[in-house]
Amino acid sequence: MDTPFVYDNYVTGRNFVGRNMECTILSNLLEAGEHVTLYEPPKSGKMSVVQQTLFNMRAAGRQFSVAWVNLFNVRTVYDFLKRFGTAVIKPVYSTPAEYSQVVSRHLEGTHFLFDPARFASHEEIVCLNWEPDENDVEQMLRLPFRIAEERGVPCYVVIEEFQNLTRAADFDYETVFHIMERIFAEKNRSASYILTGSQVNAMKNIFAERKFFYRQVEHLPLQVVDDKDIIEHIIRGFRTSGKVIERDLVIGACKLFRSNMWYLNHFVSICDSMSRGYLNEGILMEALKTIISVNEPRFLAIVNDLTDHQLSLMRAIIDGVVKFSASEVIDRYRLNSSANVRRVKDALRKKEVITFNDKDEPVILDPLFEYWITKYFFEIQ
Repeated sequence: MDTPFVYDNYVTGRNFVGRNMECTILSNLLEAGEHVTLYEPPKSGKMSVVQQTLFNMRAAGRQFSVAWVNLFNVRTVYDFLKRFGTAVIKPVYSTPAEYSQVVSRHLEGTHFLFDPARFASHEEIVCLNWEPDENDVEQMLRLPFRIAEERGVPCYVVIEEFQNLTRAADFDYETVFHIMERIFAEKNRSASYILTGSQVNAMKNIFAERKFFYRQVEHLPLQVVDDKDIIEHIIRGFRTSGKVIERDLVIGACKLFRSNMWYLNHFVSICDSMSRGYLNEGILMEALKTIISVNEPRFLAIVNDLTDHQLSLMRAIIDGVVKFSASEVIDRYRLNSSANVRRVKDALRKKEVITFNDKDEPVILDPLFEYWITKYFFEIQ
């Protein structure tokens, strides 16, 4: 069913809300041959921004190829390289004969090959006949540049969940990063990498703290979508189906979900299914119960994985505490010591429950989880 409240996929076109500035910046960076990184919590709109940017560029007559490499279930460099090669080659070439030729031509001297049987059974264009070595990694990461130069058309490589490379069990991920740094340092503008991740703290550790790709990759932070754009989007969406919602109710929803478009679209789509004409506060409260019930198993799993000290720190964050090492805070929340506070903070960051902003203030990453743990777990009204 056609609906303006899309939450099960990325959003482009008329349903894309706000962030036009981010799209413009990303487009300019790609056209300049720069590499980009985006890291935001899950369902924050990273892929919608990338897809809308590419949509705008195509509409403006730009020609390019795009390789999509999702590492959400990849835990080895071996699998990464195979998936990467297939993703880069498939949008450009179309027949097994062409696949074989491009692998032979551009990956000569490596352990990569095109296996027709493997392609027929798994649709893998690239496979390995040996464990990967540093030369295999380097030549594969150079593949987008070589194909782009051969065809005279830029290639954009989008790697989703990039932080998962740090979990590689078969190869030193730092070596992979150093090889990428060496390639990026050559300033070849024929191809660009877009490195995205939904584990904010893991990505911060790579790019901001350990400073891999320093001055080689541009970080594109996503700003909060303007409430005015969200309100207009929601009111217009209901209006198309002959329904009415008060502006103040939409403002309240924006505040609760911290203007997160994925949660808001999911929430108002539930409201839409519950109503026939006028949407009142009662309908919104029922919809809120529904969206909480959908997400509650995930929230329970999060809190069940937290220690008592971690839960105590979460309570302090909800209470508005920002300086956790103060003696009165340690005593009040039974955090034992300032050294323990540091360990607990690091643990919550590694679990991607919280992060810290530029002012070193704690931020709970998931807005609905923040509401749930406040109201239902800690029972703060």
